[in-house]
Amino acid sequence: MPRVFNQKIKILYLMRVFLEQTDEEHPMSVKELITYLNNLGISAERKTVYDDIETLRNFGMDILNRREKPAGFYLASREFELPELKLLVDAVQSSRFITSRKSRQLIGKLESLASVYEARQLRRQVFVENRIRTMNESVYYSIDEIQRALNEDRQISFQYCEWTVEKELRLKKNGERYLVSPWGLVWQNENYYLVAYDEKCEKVKHYRVDKILQIQIENQPRDGKEIFKNYDTGELTSRTFGMFGGREETICLEAHNRLVGVVLDRFGRDIMIHRKDSEHFKTLIRVNVSGQFFGWIASLGPDAVIASPEEVREEYREFLEKSLSNYK
Repeated sequence: MPRVFNQKIKILYLMRVFLEQTDEEHPMSVKELITYLNNLGISAERKTVYDDIETLRNFGMDILNRREKPAGFYLASREFELPELKLLVDAVQSSRFITSRKSRQLIGKLESLASVYEARQLRRQVFVENRIRTMNESVYYSIDEIQRALNEDRQISFQYCEWTVEKELRLKKNGERYLVSPWGLVWQNENYYLVAYDEKCEKVKHYRVDKILQIQIENQPRDGKEIFKNYDTGELTSRTFGMFGGREETICLEAHNRLVGVVLDRFGRDIMIHRKDSEHFKTLIRVNVSGQFFGWIASLGPDAVIASPEEVREEYREFLEKSLSNYK
């Protein structure tokens, strides 16, 4: 390469070696930096290397000179610190909706944000009890298309799947395409859900993104603006159990004081808690009444009671009786 070009590209290679090969425990001396450049066919002198390091510092790179052994220059701070990268790697590895292959790819990209030495610490296995990974890699494409439709204020269409007893995904409605207006993505129970308005049914519906196939952005503008004008997605996730639908109801829940943490974790700290007596509290919560909600109540045992409305109490009694009938 021409000498002038070599000098122009030299500082870029120095930037790369600081990013990839150095940290506090692995600095590089000027002599080692010159050798590194010479191996790339780039001639360098001590003075020009010092000048380039100063230019990189002025550019914003936190390059320090370690005096004690091992001595040399190293990149002291990065966009992501090692504990932050470990946290991200753990999140990727423990996520059910990310396939094993995609998980390895993402972790490889996260490793590139650390030095080669720190990257070794990111190659660890996180074990999550009962984790089942999705096999549908189109989820990434679907999320991207949904976000684009949200930004462009347009409807989407797609095919939707369900699992069969043979453990195979089967198209619902014989492959008929669903046409909805997307209004958000919700992360719940380790899955992504599309929150959308179905104009045909005039309802807000939820769809598991990993069960969406052949998504397409349509030309029609989104419907449901009035419904979603003051829609609180965070509140939706607290009152919807397993993202199953159901009619909205305000429930008076009475429970033992030991369950107050469970209720606050589920519905947030903004709900009003009142003492019923020295050992029990009561609260009003907005929920979508469904079998999943009744299952959650049942999991709390006899220490939690639906106090009102009576209609929901009756539905819960029927739910328990039908469940109990399976064991007679």
